[in-house]
Amino acid sequence: MKAKKLFASLSLILALTSCASQSPKTTEETKEDVKTEESASKESKKDSKIEEISGTYEGSAKGYGGDIKVKVTLDKGEITDIETEESETKSVGSAGIERVKEEIIAKNSTDVDRTTGATISSAAFISAVNEALLTAGIDSDKLVAKEIEDDFKTPIETDVVVVGSGGAGLSAAIQLAQDGKNVTVVEKAGITGGNSSLASGGMNASETRLQEKEGIPDTNELFFEDTMKGGHDINNPDLVRKMVDSSSEAIDWLEDNGAPLTQLKFSGGQSEMRTHAPVNDEGKSIPVGSYLVDKLTTKAKELGVDIIYDARVKEILMEDGKAKGVLAETNKGDLTVNAKAVIVASGGFGANMDMVVEYKPELEGYVSTNAKSITGDAVNFLKEAGANFIDMDQIQIHPTVVQKDGSLISEGLRGEGAILLNQKGERFVDELETRDFVSKTILDQEGKAAYLLVDQKMMDESATIQKYYDKGLLEKAEDYKAIAEIIGCDEETVKNSIEKWKEICANNEDPDFGRKGMDKSKSDLSKAPYYLVKIAPGIHHTMGGVEVNTNSEVISKESAPIPGLYAAGEVTGGVHGANRLGGNAVTDIVVFGRNAAKSAEEYIKENN
Repeated sequence: MKAKKLFASLSLILALTSCASQSPKTTEETKEDVKTEESASKESKKDSKIEEISGTYEGSAKGYGGDIKVKVTLDKGEITDIETEESETKSVGSAGIERVKEEIIAKNSTDVDRTTGATISSAAFISAVNEALLTAGIDSDKLVAKEIEDDFKTPIETDVVVVGSGGAGLSAAIQLAQDGKNVTVVEKAGITGGNSSLASGGMNASETRLQEKEGIPDTNELFFEDTMKGGHDINNPDLVRKMVDSSSEAIDWLEDNGAPLTQLKFSGGQSEMRTHAPVNDEGKSIPVGSYLVDKLTTKAKELGVDIIYDARVKEILMEDGKAKGVLAETNKGDLTVNAKAVIVASGGFGANMDMVVEYKPELEGYVSTNAKSITGDAVNFLKEAGANFIDMDQIQIHPTVVQKDGSLISEGLRGEGAILLNQKGERFVDELETRDFVSKTILDQEGKAAYLLVDQKMMDESATIQKYYDKGLLEKAEDYKAIAEIIGCDEETVKNSIEKWKEICANNEDPDFGRKGMDKSKSDLSKAPYYLVKIAPGIHHTMGGVEVNTNSEVISKESAPIPGLYAAGEVTGGVHGANRLGGNAVTDIVVFGRNAAKSAEEYIKENN
């Protein structure tokens, strides 16, 4: 009996000793237990039949502009809805996500192509949806996919086919639809916008209501002279006159179609403040390109414009010397669109380095600011249609480009008060000179680069600058010493440069370089902290292209209009000469996109 009691006592002691010797679980161990339980839960869900799973499940992934969060609704194993929370660029990433979302729901499968032109955002969205499906206990490859019929077996019949859905193509399509025409837009990428989405500054216009309200004494004649001077007088003066005289009406047209431009700013090469720009709900400056593409795409869809994505035009269909439609290749096979008139608005060739170097060999090795889809396809198919090309060697480099990724830093920042400093910490140029002049002057500096500097006041008033900072393009500097450390120069030089700039702003006179408009600047760089970015020139705009007249008719090699064929935007040559002024591209695409539409309508009226 005593032996039994002794054994029991020893067992109790050993048990207590064992419990006491076990350390409390760490936070990480607890997390692992939770993960194990979650995994077990997911595994148990996987044992369920897919058709038995209903509910809403969440997932997330890292996109281009931050985390992309989704809520995927399942009804008996079928995806019926996807709610999205994201901060991607509206006309690029958000648009790409919307296209993929529609396809995933239609196919009940995440085995879909990423959106061309928004690959990072759309790929992240697909990953987020897959994560949500895993939470529901579904491997994405186990979903029962639906078959989608090929839409392109039968040719499409329409009044006008528009090639490209950037600013020019969208403006043309909207004008056509508003005038009662059936219009089909064929877009190479998976989203609308092209290079237009990347425009950052604004739209130039003269004799506008906003200028009158602000007391800006601008005239169409001054705008004409500035544009001709900026293009070194090799522009087609008739095209320039058409653009200038139509610019104020184009501003009003944008406002009528839900895209008001309510802020004025300076841009390079301007005699008067004429760059019209958008603001957000807080009154802060935002990029003009993504804003306009979003507004115009929405308007086009409201009007019933048919936009076909991922379709690369390879031929203008000609019949008896007249344009009668287009042939495009898609991942579903070739697409034929028969039309009474064709408008080409497919952009330039700034992302095609082989073509750039072919026409201007000295640009080999430069980075490009262009959208990846801007590869000059129209050069080939318009030449085959008999079109003439002009000024193909006139390729613009933009002075303020981040070399690591080709990000363009808006010229509008300099118009609002930013300055450029070289490697010594000195100002070296009138920052609002024309792009070619500023680019050349930067390339003359040590290291062939410079630093663009803004202050906290500019940051506070500009969503554009905040976006640059959020993307990691700008470095923050608390004081002059920090600026000098980033540049690698003497602090006293930086101090002298900025203090002198404050004096220049106070006196509204730049004795060193002749810069104007300081009294219209948002800042004199007096509010720390500062933000700066290292920049150098990069390929930006191709001024050359297909020859057109003031009716936007494409001109043949025989110097005559090609019946039924029109062009607008960067695909054309002659408007900008040897150098495009900042803000003139948006004017070009809106004015001549609408102009091409009106001319096509007149042609159809007379010939059909």
